[in-house]
Amino acid sequence: MNAEWRWDFAYEILPKMLWATLNTIMAAGIGYAIAVVVGLIFLIGQRTPYKVINILVREIVEFIRSTPLLIQLFFLYFVGPQFGIILSAWVTAMITIGLHFGTYLSEVYRGALEGVPKSQWEACRALNFTTLYTYRRIVLPQAFPIAIPGMGNYLVGIFKDTPLLSTIGVAELFHAATSVGGEHYRYLEPYTMVGIIFLILSIPAAMGIRKLERSVNKAQGKVKN
Repeated sequence: MNAEWRWDFAYEILPKMLWATLNTIMAAGIGYAIAVVVGLIFLIGQRTPYKVINILVREIVEFIRSTPLLIQLFFLYFVGPQFGIILSAWVTAMITIGLHFGTYLSEVYRGALEGVPKSQWEACRALNFTTLYTYRRIVLPQAFPIAIPGMGNYLVGIFKDTPLLSTIGVAELFHAATSVGGEHYRYLEPYTMVGIIFLILSIPAAMGIRKLERSVNKAQGKVKN
């Protein structure tokens, strides 16, 4: 096998790699959107006035957080059909990512809410504000800046974990690189391109998250002044 870099081969496979990149971005975006909602549901489940529900949801969150994403993918995709749960690879991937990272986002939300001073909650109760008004107008605007770094980190984390989806046949970037390498018996160019593409996409995403955090904090500071 020739280990020398071939630019002609790299240009030849570039369209396929770029198409797979779009699939990767879509998988990460949809998975993250599901995780944001699931995380909120888990958070609410742990803050209900019913102790049994709180404990049950907390145990579910801990169980999902304590098991690897790859095992969860395999279990839902390969074991699920034995219990009548038959899902496509894409649907399996989105559900698994959403549930897995939703548990982590629920902890981000919880930490952000706990970061709001208790005096704010007490003032709302003293003024007889409704729970919905308290969250919507008082608590969440203060909790959101606290949650941004964690939410951003998990967005990048989902993006970097998308190669695991190739194990169940999802046609994302790593899957395309492996397919090209197996077809042409050349892995240097496709795998190198995967690393470069992930780097190109991850760095601007991280920078954008930091910029958003600064902008929100700056806007919040102006409101307080």
